[in-house]
Amino acid sequence: MDEGYPDGVATFRAMGDVAAAGQRIAVNIEQVIEGKADTIRLGLTVLLAEGHLLIEDVPGVGKTKFAKALARSIDCTVRRVQFTPDLLPSDITGVSIYNTESRDFEFKPGPVFANIVVGDEINRASPKTQAALLECMEERQVTVDGVTYPVGSPFLVLATQNPIDMEGTYPLPEAQRDRFTARISMGYPDHAAEIAMLGEHASVDPLATLPPVSDAREVRALIEAVRGVHVAESIKAYAVDLAEATRQSPDLRLGASPRATLQLLRAAKAWAALAGREYVIPDDIQGLTTPVLAHRLLLTAETQISGRTAEDALAKIVGSVPIPSDQTARL
Repeated sequence: MDEGYPDGVATFRAMGDVAAAGQRIAVNIEQVIEGKADTIRLGLTVLLAEGHLLIEDVPGVGKTKFAKALARSIDCTVRRVQFTPDLLPSDITGVSIYNTESRDFEFKPGPVFANIVVGDEINRASPKTQAALLECMEERQVTVDGVTYPVGSPFLVLATQNPIDMEGTYPLPEAQRDRFTARISMGYPDHAAEIAMLGEHASVDPLATLPPVSDAREVRALIEAVRGVHVAESIKAYAVDLAEATRQSPDLRLGASPRATLQLLRAAKAWAALAGREYVIPDDIQGLTTPVLAHRLLLTAETQISGRTAEDALAKIVGSVPIPSDQTARL
């Protein structure tokens, strides 16, 4: 173990614990979602990075099932919100109700006061209702009638949404998208996985019997371990170089924010810990660039007309920014 790491042996053991726990939770989720190992690992990465996950795809590919499987794998408080056009902000945050017996207002907490909040079809609600999540996602607190209430720990918002060209959807505003650490797409299962699903899930819903394999206390300990992952100065500079390149790209009219750079680094630390490493390498940053940054970027009109996407612009940027060597990543 390098002498440059404080408490090196203890850190190494902690990363082994994170990797083992992550594998245990991933195997449990795979009882419900087959053939999506990378998607599951990214979901765990966001959880351990203290972030929030946006799952975008067409109906019927398992967005909500994945969110529920992750939530049920951890023994903690879980609330589900079905977003609809008539949903009010108070239906999410809670409301103060006058108690005639005590002659005072009593706060009734909403579903955001849970460790894991599953928001189904978030872009079917109005922008005003979507904005109700802004404060709690960033500051982990909710303010109602001038009184601030903290949310629990861990706190993860798992939101699903349909593509914005689907009927009855509202596009998430830039500020809301920037609160999500990563955006993923489920995609269709491969041929073998879909056949297996037809055989195993046709008569019984595996979610009904899915047991928890972790709890909130362990997740808090894993999050604390992830905070101790080493990030070299060269890796930090590499993340900033990527972010600055998005701001200067002729293909983009809005690049990555400083919050996006911070979320990229936090996600890279969790990704490294799940791999059993106590330090971040350039591959961690590169592998997370698209899910962490793409949904935050806005394309120029010319780029949109040409048919190119934010993912295309990011691939071009990643290919042009110099990569630090593995040796400097360990220092």
